[in-house]
Amino acid sequence: MRWVVVVPVKPAADGKTRLAGVLSASARERLVRAMALDTIAAAVATPGVVRVVVVTGDVPLRTLLAGTVDLVDEPGSGLNGAVRAGIERAAGADSGIAVLLGDLPALRPDELADALSMASAHERAFVADADGTGTTVLAALPGVVLDPQFGSGSAAAHELAGHVRLAVVATSSVRRDVDVPDDLTEVQRLGVGPATRAVL
Repeated sequence: MRWVVVVPVKPAADGKTRLAGVLSASARERLVRAMALDTIAAAVATPGVVRVVVVTGDVPLRTLLAGTVDLVDEPGSGLNGAVRAGIERAAGADSGIAVLLGDLPALRPDELADALSMASAHERAFVADADGTGTTVLAALPGVVLDPQFGSGSAAAHELAGHVRLAVVATSSVRRDVDVPDDLTEVQRLGVGPATRAVL
């Protein structure tokens, strides 16, 4: 099955504030962009992904990505607003739509392909983060409307909205996002992409 992947990315200055205790503001900005670049590169390299739509207002990131992905301006209405803007751009193709958060620096294309293959068996599906409470991937089959519920407790919210929780193994890179300092240790153990590795 073919997929269009939507990746929303906050402006780097506003991202990963829970890492402020271990990283300076400038280092945190560089890390946010690096993680996004590695996540997007993995999505682009994933079998079955025909297009990647990146929604961001981060000017340096947009410059780095120009000509490689479909860029959409961040509408200024929070994460779910950014996701909806990306979904609107992605709609109309005879492909499934998968929303992928931009903080998966250890993401492996083969593991994302496996998760999307699992998602193709359901009208709507999602992958929970390693803790089981957040969401790293939200997916829908062609023509099926996605209702993003990102934020605190998003896994339960997506499940309540009718998305099937996919049985992606806990060790999968698809589930390993970065929010707190301990997450950095875990993604380094899995093996991060080159942009994140250069910053760390």
